[in-house]
Amino acid sequence: MQTTERWFEDYEIGEKRVSTGRTITETDVVMHAGQTGDFFPHHMDAEWAATQPIGARIAHGTLIMSVAVGMTAGDINPHAMSYGYDRVRFIKPVFIGDTITVTAEITKKADHARRPKACGYVHELVSVVNQHQETVLVLTHLYLTDKRGV
Repeated sequence: MQTTERWFEDYEIGEKRVSTGRTITETDVVMHAGQTGDFFPHHMDAEWAATQPIGARIAHGTLIMSVAVGMTAGDINPHAMSYGYDRVRFIKPVFIGDTITVTAEITKKADHARRPKACGYVHELVSVVNQHQETVLVLTHLYLTDKRGV
């Protein structure tokens, strides 16, 4: 992992990053259930899930969100930090064995309301697709980013 010095002024609207693929495994699902306490049968009970309209166990939406954000977090930037996530939508289920790929695109920049000379927000649209190029998750990741020279 490398350190990349980027300031608010360095981000450009339309700038994109695309990850490599990552296959979601049963171990991912089981570990996420253990970490969160979410043992809902949609994730854990193969026999029950087979009787439901989807027909198979699905990965937790929060698991896919966590993995997707991690897949785009390759650099440590000492001048930015995650401020949160907006408009999270779980569009389609992700099944054990699906491979996801993430695209992150800078869509907006805005000054901080109380400290406009010191920092601002960078909005990044995160889109996750499966191996069939079907969108399974979208969200906006907000970063609080320092401005240069402050």
